[in-house]
Amino acid sequence: MHKVIYDTDPGVDDAMALLFLHRHPEIDLIGITTIFGNASIETTTRNALFLKREWNIAAPVAKGASVTIDPKRHERPWPAMVHGENGLGDMPVPDVIDLPLDPRPAHHFIIETVRANPGEVTLVAVGRMTNLALALKEDPEIAGLVKDVVIMGGNFYVPGNVSPVAEANIHGDPEAADIVMTAPWKVVVIGLDVTAITTMSRSYLGEMAARGDKAVKQLDELSQSYIDFYKHAVEDGMMVHDSCASVYVVAPELFKTITGAVRVVCGGIADGQTVIKQDGRRFPPGDWDGLPSQIVATGIESEKVIGLIRETLLRV
Repeated sequence: MHKVIYDTDPGVDDAMALLFLHRHPEIDLIGITTIFGNASIETTTRNALFLKREWNIAAPVAKGASVTIDPKRHERPWPAMVHGENGLGDMPVPDVIDLPLDPRPAHHFIIETVRANPGEVTLVAVGRMTNLALALKEDPEIAGLVKDVVIMGGNFYVPGNVSPVAEANIHGDPEAADIVMTAPWKVVVIGLDVTAITTMSRSYLGEMAARGDKAVKQLDELSQSYIDFYKHAVEDGMMVHDSCASVYVVAPELFKTITGAVRVVCGGIADGQTVIKQDGRRFPPGDWDGLPSQIVATGIESEKVIGLIRETLLRV
């Protein structure tokens, strides 16, 4: 069993990934930590509690950071055109969910859970990396206690999605992402190189909803406006970014990867760009030297990934 803390900003594709983590038989979802990004921290936390209630998820929810790790950064408007005004495709969601939050802030929840389960916890982070960076700053020793970190974010050999060179999760807090990438733990980066070519059509999701239970039907409902948004890039379908990261936890063999030190550009016109110095490549001395070698996905068996998502979501 893979013990997983899911760090998320629900978010339409976050919701699908959450249901995958909840239903896969080899995953023990031991915590959900929220982060701002697809909406405000109040909204993403409310959404996490809503999905926990609707889908009968036992894992506790801990509220996370509401601002970037560098407070001087100015927040841009929330991406309502992608995820809707309420973050869940504007499906009806109550303003208040009558469930308790874990009393600890997300980064404390991460620290204490990792220390209670040394060498066993996988952090699956599919939003900004702020909670993970805060945990590292407060307790650097957890880097040696985490099993691994699987993130959805970044782009290496393909264009970005919020600028020509940057992906949204990294661009939202580049300083935090650089802290996470350069820490002495195992990071697996599942970025746009693989997620942008892994899509689910409206009809495929609709067929799943017809066969599935209430949770899958809700996924279909909340995904409709998200699919509409993606019409510029996908023919009547959507990219399943966050689910790709969740799939990696149980099926890494479906991904082609390279290794090397990863840095994140902080500031300037390339703000948020992720850059790898691939192992085996020689360069003059520079800012990648002496850093841990991380794992970056560059290829994916998309049809098999989509099939595994389908198989898992239809489990009851």
